Amino acid sequence: MTVNPEYLAPCGLYCGVCAILYASKDDNLKFKERLVGLYKDRLPGGERLGAEDIHCRGCLSSEPFIYCRECGIKTCTAEKGLKGCHECDDFPCNLIETFPMPVGKRVILRAIPHWRSVGTEKWVEDEEARYACPSCGHKLFRGAKRCNRCQTEVDLDG
Repeated sequence: MTVNPEYLAPCGLYCGVCAILYASKDDNLKFKERLVGLYKDRLPGGERLGAEDIHCRGCLSSEPFIYCRECGIKTCTAEKGLKGCHECDDFPCNLIETFPMPVGKRVILRAIPHWRSVGTEKWVEDEEARYACPSCGHKLFRGAKRCNRCQTEVDLDG
């Protein structure tokens, strides 16, 4: 398996299954507008968020999502010389405890211990496998409640 290093968000929210990345790849305006509605009231400065801001090529790319550009977790790990929270003895810290998106916080608390225990390649493989529809195998994104292909209800983030 080839691991895209730009998708290895230090917080453990693997970019390869991120709705923002999916909407960016497909340039899906309807999906981008739904994501604006989701993030608008939950992110610092979100009230100014528009569909044009729903763009990302990965947390560690030169084109991260607007919120990820100023991420305290990314700044913290960089200052400590770490690749991510999975290498940090202080996990979970206040930055995780106060993470603004409840689903994201739940995923971080699940993903980081797993990343620590299995290493990067297996962790990425497991995240990719987790976010596939159990009925039809269609690739899903973090936070999805239903497969957009077969309409199966899913709960994959726990």
